[in-house]
Amino acid sequence: MPELLLELFSEEIPARLQRRAADDLKKLVTNALVDAGLVYEGAKAFVTPRRLALTVTGLPARSPDTREEKKGPKVGAPQQAIDGFLRGAGLASIDAAKIESDPKKGDFYVATIEKPGADAVTLLSTILPKVLVDFPWAKSMRWGSGSFNWVRPLRAITATFGAENEEPVVIPFDSNELTSGQTTFGHRFLAPEPIRVRRFDDYVTALERAKVVLDIDRRKDIIKTDAEHLAFAQGLTIIADEGLLEEVAGLVEWPVVMMGNFDPDFLKLPEEVIIATIRANQKCFCLRDSSGKLAPNFIITANTEASDGGAVITAGNERVIRARLSDAMFFYEGDLALQLEHGLEKLKDAVFHAKLGSQFARIERLVKLAGEIAPLVGADPEIAKRAALLAKADLTTGMVGEFPELQGLMGRYYAAAQGEPADIATALEMHYKPLGPTDAVPTEPTSIAVALADKLDLLTGFWAIDEKPTGSRDPFALRRAALGVIRIITENGLKFPLKVEPDLLAFFHDRLKVTLRDAGARHDLVDAVIAADSDDMLQITQRADALSTLLSSGDGQNLLAGYKRAANILAAEEKKDGTSYPGTVDQAALILPEETALAFAVDAVHTGVTSHVAKDDYKGAMAELASLRAPVDAFFTAVMVNDDDAAVRANRLNLLARLRDTMHLVADFSKVAG
Repeated sequence: MPELLLELFSEEIPARLQRRAADDLKKLVTNALVDAGLVYEGAKAFVTPRRLALTVTGLPARSPDTREEKKGPKVGAPQQAIDGFLRGAGLASIDAAKIESDPKKGDFYVATIEKPGADAVTLLSTILPKVLVDFPWAKSMRWGSGSFNWVRPLRAITATFGAENEEPVVIPFDSNELTSGQTTFGHRFLAPEPIRVRRFDDYVTALERAKVVLDIDRRKDIIKTDAEHLAFAQGLTIIADEGLLEEVAGLVEWPVVMMGNFDPDFLKLPEEVIIATIRANQKCFCLRDSSGKLAPNFIITANTEASDGGAVITAGNERVIRARLSDAMFFYEGDLALQLEHGLEKLKDAVFHAKLGSQFARIERLVKLAGEIAPLVGADPEIAKRAALLAKADLTTGMVGEFPELQGLMGRYYAAAQGEPADIATALEMHYKPLGPTDAVPTEPTSIAVALADKLDLLTGFWAIDEKPTGSRDPFALRRAALGVIRIITENGLKFPLKVEPDLLAFFHDRLKVTLRDAGARHDLVDAVIAADSDDMLQITQRADALSTLLSSGDGQNLLAGYKRAANILAAEEKKDGTSYPGTVDQAALILPEETALAFAVDAVHTGVTSHVAKDDYKGAMAELASLRAPVDAFFTAVMVNDDDAAVRANRLNLLARLRDTMHLVADFSKVAG
């Protein structure tokens, strides 16, 4: 069957946009093909800095003929309804419709709509220019005199269609003064001549000869493998950086890996500064020696094969990196010459938020809040206050001004250098964490106190001014802050009730549900252990885990079935009687041994569960509940709840209410599915 080859050749596409663009191209074209009746077998998109490409295989030569029946209004319907039906069906007269009968609805019109298939090339010549016009670039530009937008100036369009053993045809269309053809170009410097291509296989081969590796993942593998081999030969290892690898693969069409060096004296800088400098300015990878220390070397990925083996390229990168590291050393030494407190005065003029005051006002709130939190997490209040006071001081340093991503980390280095206690220095870095779901959480008490203060102040502040996340919009990263609070509490096993307003507490509940569900917890079990006023995130997590353990056992499943039977009986009788049963059981009114056994078992379990819950031992509480399985099963086997004697009936309903209330001490089992 025929295949489609499409290439959109342009000036350099920003690396950060490339992979998404390839996915978008595939989605737009294949969706349009299916809508047009051209069902395909496979599709794959590719991207390099100068081209987007797509191959679609197994396409039919034309779309199939279609025939469908469109039901219309009743015979005798108003003319307006009939006219609308005719327009929708494409009929000139109602006489072209047939009449069918329905025993219940009577006679109605039916139109038979037949659409002949169309030639695939004709359809594609309409589809492809529309794809270009509708392409969802995050940023685009115009050039020349046209109105067409593309990420960078578009230079050529290749669009061919044909079967494997046939000469393909060019899909004819125009876009922004460009006419589709079958000519592409190789590497900008190594093979810039035009290349005539027919279909995907010879297209890939021709590009390879012209020093272009089409597949971005293959370019990543080449860079990674060659870099590892080059490092290994020097007794070094690459510092893994997936984001940088993706970016570099998007900067080159023909990757050539080289190694450069820098002056070992620069190793006096914090290694994070060196890595950030080399990464940000030259897109190079850093290395470690056999002892794990940062090595005075780096890996360059060039986009050309140099006749001198890369000596000039390497020397050029070394000059730039030397200059950048010299700047970093200047900032570092200048920052070290001043105490961290020196920057606090500047923060009085730095606006945190128009409605929440300056950065310094925020620091004052953090100091107060960290002091209050400290005793609850085992930290010294005065030490926590000192850490909170210095937490944002590095924002005014030269190094953080140059590399904002190093905030907190540089605070730790500077605090340690000026003699601050280790736990304060650590807190300056760790109070920002966790920055994401895989990031580490602070574990030292002082760090925990300041980190919680930082995130809770952020959340309560923005809640107070009604700046809450909406949909996908969360400009102040409040969802991340809430997840950070939850992770700090739960992963450190902290008993730390969140005393916040109900609306914010509900937000924490939503974030906790996401966390637990991502960890594999059933949604119904999570709902069962969260009440509107549940303010202890650790307790909720422990309850959910204990409930999951209980219900994974046979005793738990049978007990749940007994609970639901009891709850259903109670609900039906309370509705019928218009009354409720408080769970007060009259021991003297118990007749059968099975109801007596259940009453004594429930009383004992109620006492045990209450004791376990008071100690936050939810697994123990669930184990107590599991012991009710046998007496509950026996009760429903031998006892008729709705006895003719009203007193006996009421006592048995109270017994079921006592069972229900005892189970609710741990979770709301009515929300559990099954």
